[in-house]
Amino acid sequence: MDNEKRKTALVTGASRGIGAAVAERLAREGYNLVLTCVKNIESLKSLAESLKDSYNIDCICAAVDGGDFKQIEALFTDEFILRNGLDLLVNNAGISYVGLLHEMTPEDWHRVMSVNLDSVFYYSRQAIPLMLSRNSGRIINISSVWGNVGASMEVAYSTAKGGINTFTKALAKELAPSGIAVNAISCGLIDTDMNACFSKEDLAAVVEEIPADRIGKPEEVADMVLRIAEAPDYLTGQIVTIDGGWV
Repeated sequence: MDNEKRKTALVTGASRGIGAAVAERLAREGYNLVLTCVKNIESLKSLAESLKDSYNIDCICAAVDGGDFKQIEALFTDEFILRNGLDLLVNNAGISYVGLLHEMTPEDWHRVMSVNLDSVFYYSRQAIPLMLSRNSGRIINISSVWGNVGASMEVAYSTAKGGINTFTKALAKELAPSGIAVNAISCGLIDTDMNACFSKEDLAAVVEEIPADRIGKPEEVADMVLRIAEAPDYLTGQIVTIDGGWV
């Protein structure tokens, strides 16, 4: 594909799990990529080099704290983004907190909100002008079924994901006249490092409740991201659930 005609996507939290799977799926489809993470920058660099070699795309990566607006603002001054613009933003970065609400510190609460919800605002705020200049674009927010129904012991995480869902619906209405579609993917139990805090017995008990009788794969979420990214812009403001029929 002529590199000048390639679309460009920014994927947050791309060093592992769903983010890495999304990056690989988009690269396979021919997207140029901007990939970010907070801590695992060496893994992210390795992924970026692998995607460039395997799919002949352009790809840059950066260590960016999604809860720090100044860092995101600086990222959007990068010459790569200024030159290529942005066709797709995938807000995937997130952290979890499992524990009783009354034992949670205010610092933990604010960190969950900052990484999971504030980052969606920060990245979207910077991406929208680039999309408005072309009168087209896609924003896809990775959410959770707990944002739909809430989860005991995960109040902060559920609250942030519920905020993402409402953010998605409201922003979709705001941007629809400009040809920019905004959707979210509400994930069920997906096989990522975020579930490392749970025992095999705990996970097995959850799987028993899932009609599909298994944990979802990051690659399945990545396939859904691509489907939504390539859908007509009339598909907007939707919270698409992928959970094996669980919730």
